[in-house]
Amino acid sequence: MTRQRHSPAAVTAAGAMSPQAAQPVDLLVTGATVLTFDEANTTLSDAAIAVAGQRIVWIGSSREAARRYAATTRLDARGQVVMPGLTDCHTHTAQQFLRGKLVQLSRRGRLRMPPWRHYYLPYEAMLTEEDIRQSGLCAYLAMVSVGTTCFLEAGGPHPDAMGEAADAVGIRGVVAWSTIDADDTVPPSMRTTRRTALRRTEALMRRWSSHPRVRAWPALRQIMVCSEALQREMMALTKAHGARLHTHLAEGAYEVDYALARWGMRPAEYLDSLAVLGPELLAAHSVLLSVEEMERYVDRGVSVAHCAFNNYHVGVPRLLEMIRRGVPVGMGTDGAGAWGPLDLFQVAHAARIGLQLVHGTPNHYRGVISSEELLAIAVRGGAKVAGLEGETGVLAPGRLADFIVVDVDAHDQYPCHDPLFAVASNTTGAQVRSVVIDGRLVMRDREFLTVDAKAVRAGLDHHLEGLMRRYDVALRS
Repeated sequence: MTRQRHSPAAVTAAGAMSPQAAQPVDLLVTGATVLTFDEANTTLSDAAIAVAGQRIVWIGSSREAARRYAATTRLDARGQVVMPGLTDCHTHTAQQFLRGKLVQLSRRGRLRMPPWRHYYLPYEAMLTEEDIRQSGLCAYLAMVSVGTTCFLEAGGPHPDAMGEAADAVGIRGVVAWSTIDADDTVPPSMRTTRRTALRRTEALMRRWSSHPRVRAWPALRQIMVCSEALQREMMALTKAHGARLHTHLAEGAYEVDYALARWGMRPAEYLDSLAVLGPELLAAHSVLLSVEEMERYVDRGVSVAHCAFNNYHVGVPRLLEMIRRGVPVGMGTDGAGAWGPLDLFQVAHAARIGLQLVHGTPNHYRGVISSEELLAIAVRGGAKVAGLEGETGVLAPGRLADFIVVDVDAHDQYPCHDPLFAVASNTTGAQVRSVVIDGRLVMRDREFLTVDAKAVRAGLDHHLEGLMRRYDVALRS
């Protein structure tokens, strides 16, 4: 890989090749080090990627690309790495504007526990459709800026507004309602009947079924606030539509205590008794699992979203065991309201430290898991959890053109002997320069091409002030 300093990647008009001499494509990226993230970790130097429509049609040498293709748009990526985009497998769009808010509240007095009941639900309950649209614009621009090309929403109010924001930004994603039907203490706007929850979830899935990038899945908030009937029937709905069912599971001691006191079973055992624990289930967090529950995850093929920033606050996740035993795992941020960063590079770094401290350091063992393997989980594993295995997560002809261009030539990254090491161990989302989603340049050299980011930010600043005033009033009431 060349070490010479190059100008930032720039988009120019198509080259001088005549249309008769070369095959037309929509986008041609040249000069890059391409990390395919296939099983063999194939790396190509001075490589090019040709994109037609939504898909990659060719990957090869930049020299050959100049002869083969005439592109409408060209992206010079010399001195940079091209890799698949990352998938955030568990996020909360509705909580985007709560970034740091609970810490601010904690300085005024002790927070009430658990936060999801005393702070997140009251906040989501007061949000309007426009609040969610603004939250979505803020969240999805942030995601793209740090290399996330797909997100899986955990469930919140006004999911159509989430979808509209995702469509405007150009990101790929899955939106979902938050469904609660079994707790009268939950704010009324967050509570619904079983029948209504099922009806509106199915209608949401149908509305977004033909969109090229945005889909909708069913979601259950938590076992404490969802009836047995809702959980059974939501899984039946999930299977009928070939979707995934997103929920929080084994996230706190309060949840384990609740399940044991009410049903005499731990949370995963309870869901298994309802026939909800299966390959269609995406169980976010999954921290406090017994040995028996872990066996059920393996046997049933449950998918997991590992949110490293939060999970190690809860307990010791069985993440290494999940990975080694073939449980489908992706990385999640848990949204800006829970911790802050929406940067999956940082989540993977945090997971590496957590696994080393738990499984390596006590045994004087430094080889627990590599940063490269954990980043692959955020890339390839995330694609699988999202139901996009074979479509995203690996760069190859025929795959969807969802990829990012990463700078590995910054002062803190020099020298770059191994580009895979650089992106796995020494990169954060701040080094992402350009982003392609569904074959479309969404961000070029840190400039958004789909929306006017400055205008969006001005609108967010104006909206945020009034929203936080309303929230402060809601907490006092």
